[in-house]
Amino acid sequence: MFPLQKTKRLYFPSQCRVDQYGFEQADDLNHESYEEVMSELTLLSKRSVKWSRLLKENTKVEKNLKVKRYVRKGVPNEYRALIWMAASGAQQHLQMNHGYYHSLLRGHHDHHLEQTIRTDLHRTFPDNIHFRDSSQLCLQTPLFNVLLAYGHHNKDIGYCQGMNFIAGYLLIITKDEEKSFWLMDALLGRLLPDYYTPAMLGLKTDQEVLGELVKVKVPAVWQAMTRHNVMWTLVVSRWFLCLYIDILPMETVLRIWDCLFYEGSKILFRVALTLIHHHQNLIQQAQNLPDICERFKQITRGEFVEDCHAFIQNIFTEPGSLSMATITKLRETCRDRIQAQESGC
Repeated sequence: MFPLQKTKRLYFPSQCRVDQYGFEQADDLNHESYEEVMSELTLLSKRSVKWSRLLKENTKVEKNLKVKRYVRKGVPNEYRALIWMAASGAQQHLQMNHGYYHSLLRGHHDHHLEQTIRTDLHRTFPDNIHFRDSSQLCLQTPLFNVLLAYGHHNKDIGYCQGMNFIAGYLLIITKDEEKSFWLMDALLGRLLPDYYTPAMLGLKTDQEVLGELVKVKVPAVWQAMTRHNVMWTLVVSRWFLCLYIDILPMETVLRIWDCLFYEGSKILFRVALTLIHHHQNLIQQAQNLPDICERFKQITRGEFVEDCHAFIQNIFTEPGSLSMATITKLRETCRDRIQAQESGC
């Protein structure tokens, strides 16, 4: 069970051509798109009522089939911070370490860490109005604070490019620095260990694990990758490192994160396998390495990933069975192999 705590939210004023998250959108909405938006709003409204009833009936969120089904169908935005905090264990860590986040900000700061983070601030979501100096509720200072505090909290990681986008997404959803910090800790410290350390052993391992899964589940693609001598890091490193931010549409990414916080890191593999399996014919027709790289970019665009409801349904059906036990075993094998290669054994 996960204890719940209501989240205080700050609401940003709506502006022309800006979505609810602050990202600028093309001002060319046609009638068909309008109907799709209205249909989506109706669906989200119904789902919100169901979540409200669930949370009213339970003071804690349990890990059971009913809640899993609810999460897979999407957590309404007004409950996302609450559910992410509870399901990931971040809320428990926050309550057990009262005042810790602010003590990190008050403490001595590493100058090099500060400068490295500041360098990336203006590169973080330039198309989002809330990350601009001119914004009334500019998120650049909260973003800096979260990254600085986390860098001092986890000195093995410090700061790595890509973390700014993850922290930025968390701030957009939670509107709260401390909650974003503890969700970062859940992601980087527990769900995805060693992804962002200097050696990036966790990231390298999971890329190889994906390769092993593709070898079994989508052998035609594995053969194409082998034939053209394409390393998995060339085509999927950003998928895993950025948790699909700026790879897939934001609504789709948020739905993936709903499942990631609730079910764990195997969701990242389900997403990757679905993209590869669904487009295997396109990938295996590639003629060379650059062609494969281009096709891996193509498969992250279009209607297949834009319909977030259908896409999330697909990630739990198209790749077939995928247990955490299988992933854990493959991680052990791939990690040992990578370490042996890097040590020259």
